[in-house]
Amino acid sequence: MSDGLDTFPKLLARNAREFGAKPALREKEFGIWQALSWQQYHDKVRDFSLGLVSLGFERGDKVAIIGNNRPEWVCAELAAQAAGGASVGIYQDSNLTEVAFVIDHCDAKFVVAEDQEQVDKILDMIDQLPKLKNVIYSEPRGMRKYDHPSLMSFAAVEEKGRALHQADASRWEKNIAAGKGGDTAIICYTSGTTGFPKGALLTFDNLIVMAKSVNAVDAKFATDEFVSFLPLAWIGEQMVSLTNSLLVGFTINFPEDPSTVTEDIREIGPHTMFAPPRVWENMSSTVQVKIMDTTPFKRAMYNWAMPIGYRVADLKFKKQQVPFGLSLLQKLSYWALFRPLKDRLGLTNLRTCSTGGAALGPDVFRFFHALGVPLKQIYGQTEISGISCIHYDGDVQFHTVGKPIPGTELKISPDGEILSRSASITPGYYKNDEATKQTIRDGWLHSGDAGYMTDDGHLVVIDRIKDVMRLADGTQFSPQFIENRLKFSPYIKEAVVIGNDRPQLTAMICIDMGIVG
Repeated sequence: MSDGLDTFPKLLARNAREFGAKPALREKEFGIWQALSWQQYHDKVRDFSLGLVSLGFERGDKVAIIGNNRPEWVCAELAAQAAGGASVGIYQDSNLTEVAFVIDHCDAKFVVAEDQEQVDKILDMIDQLPKLKNVIYSEPRGMRKYDHPSLMSFAAVEEKGRALHQADASRWEKNIAAGKGGDTAIICYTSGTTGFPKGALLTFDNLIVMAKSVNAVDAKFATDEFVSFLPLAWIGEQMVSLTNSLLVGFTINFPEDPSTVTEDIREIGPHTMFAPPRVWENMSSTVQVKIMDTTPFKRAMYNWAMPIGYRVADLKFKKQQVPFGLSLLQKLSYWALFRPLKDRLGLTNLRTCSTGGAALGPDVFRFFHALGVPLKQIYGQTEISGISCIHYDGDVQFHTVGKPIPGTELKISPDGEILSRSASITPGYYKNDEATKQTIRDGWLHSGDAGYMTDDGHLVVIDRIKDVMRLADGTQFSPQFIENRLKFSPYIKEAVVIGNDRPQLTAMICIDMGIVG
């Protein structure tokens, strides 16, 4: 990076100098939001990083992290990177076999486990993890009677770091300065649906270039608020909660519990939001069900205002001018219905929001755009640091995932596979050269997804190439493509299409009883 800020720890140090007492992280505990300033964030990372060094952490080592979204997660990740190592996220609902595989495969010396549940997973199989040196827990509840030589508390490691900092005040700055943009920042393991997961190596350069490219077309600001509730082991959450937050300087909020996310979003009123389709679908369904049970007056207001919002949204989708009279009606309906409704959902301040991972039905898209929520679709893979396509402002199309972001090239191979190329593509998979050669050829990332480009440059994703099937007469079809189109109906909650080598297709439909009722 031309500005010298080519690693996360360097960005953290910059933010501590520039933002100081401004909240960087906020966590809800016992119903109260507890803030951590950028300076406190920096100091916590410094103490934990030096604590790891005092325990024997060396450049190139790995720290595995498992647990819910908490400040300790991001602090542990940055601490490992500041000491010259990399972090490895593990999904909190992973079973023992999956946890053991990732810890052993990535050669982790240290594991940061959030609480008793995650610590138990590690201790139950610690004999199978000879490379593991210490297990560090951040939540002490239930841990009082645990007595294992490898077990340490997060606070105890921080204390060791403070002692090292007092003995050698220059050690921290030297460690940060030694980091380079080409260093591995994280090892992000894929889902492993066809076997054990593969660990994609992602450098600081990969991640920061990606964040800058996305921000060029979907800007975030230092004054923004963001609620982090998707797994931090996933590249999508890493892109926002770590890369974007450090690059721009906005505040990350951690919910009290996964079950309180909806209420916590309402309290924070985020400016930027990223969520999978199920979250947006649940919001839309909840509103429709609540309207059915509300007073006749409120129902009449809803039935009067929503068609106005839909007409305005449809004109904008078609890139047509909104007539003056309709614009006035839209302003009136905004204050009468849309603003209170957005406030109820916690979306009043939302300026930029996106969804990804699966197709989102046009009814849901239209609903949120009618409210004035600028929802966009994104597309990408772990191997390209998260995002390769996004809907640009004023150019949203239901059936597409948008256009390539700046710096990303896209093309379709002769057999219909989506190929992409950018500076954010992984250098390869950890300890898996064969998979690297199969996935990255001549600088192009082979996604394994089937798709096509529209005449105006949008990408349409059909399905995984291996999941495209044939009828008995040889006709090709994508079960997922058809299933997603069926789920565009608000009355259909889930659909499964079968028909491989059969004369016709059959669909099993799961009705959304909440809406149909």
